[in-house]
Parts: sequence; C-alpha cells; structure tokens
Amino acid sequence: MPKHPSPHATSEIMRTLDEDHDKILALFDEFERIRHHADDETLQTLVETACTELIIHAQVEEEFFYPALMEALGSTDPIEEALVEHNVARQLIGELESMQPGDHCYSARFHVLGQYVRHHIDEERRRIFPQLPGAELDAGALAADLRHRRDALRGEFGLPDSGYEEEFGQRKGQLNSLLRH
Repeated sequence: MPKHPSPHATSEIMRTLDEDHDKILALFDEFERIRHHADDETLQTLVETACTELIIHAQVEEEFFYPALMEALGSTDPIEEALVEHNVARQLIGELESMQPGDHCYSARFHVLGQYVRHHIDEERRRIFPQLPGAELDAGALAADLRHRRDALRGEFGLPDSGYEEEFGQRKGQLNSLLRH
C-alpha cells in the first residue's frame, strides 16, 4: 500500500540522484577548466565518461523515478519537461559520439550539453524534488531500486558498481594525470 515517504527515505532518493548530478556537473566543470589546453585523448575520455554517466542517470530516472512520481502525483509538467530534456540530451550525446575532439563544434557541442544539463538538474532540484514528501510512494524501495539499477547499468557499461564516489575520485585523478603529461 502506498504511503507518504519518511523524511529519511525521501532524502535517500535525493541523495542517490544528487550523487549522479554532482559527478556529472564536476565532469562538465573539469572540461571547461581544461578544454583549451588538454590533448585530444584527455578531452575524449572526459566527454565519453560524462556522456556515459548521463545515459546511465537518465535511464535510471526514466525507469524508476519519473514513473513512480507520475503514478503517485499524476502526470505533472515538470516530469514531462524532464523527459523531453532527456531526449534532447541524448540527441547531443549521439552527435558527440560520432565526433572527435578536433572536429568543428565538438567543444561547443559539449559545452552546450553541459549548460543544458545544468538547467535540467536545477529544474529537478527546484520543481521535482520538492514533490517527493507529498507523494504516496514507497520511497525506501524506490531509493533501493535507483541504486540497484544504477549499479547494474554501470556494470553493463564497464564501470565499477561499488565505491561509486571513490571511483569518481580515481577517474578525476587519472584525468589530471593525463593533463600533466
């Protein structure tokens, strides 16, 4: 039977999604910091990592988070807009996947994707997350589903499924190491 989520369970959902948000934002920040002086291999690695993280995050939200909220709250504009934003982001990711760092508009395209993702995350935090406390759903189960699916997708993409934050720190260290050489 659906119930109003506990504050702890609601926080766990937001914390799970914000782990992804923060990681993705950090990757875009790193790109902006290095884009004019990094070699092509470093830029390509950074862009591929960010795009993979975005694909995984969007899939998890679309499979679990958005449907649970839509069922609990009914169809809402912020969720529908978020779904459209995911589709546009996927289009930009698809374009980036067919490009190389030296290609015309490669950096500009990734920059625009970053701006778009920043807007999307801001909208989620301001317009969707506040709806969680009033939603009749099993937030504890939803948080577990989000984490489980994220880990499964990370495995499918060849990314570690445990030590999520630790892995991000290591990957950032690898990128910084590439920059120094």
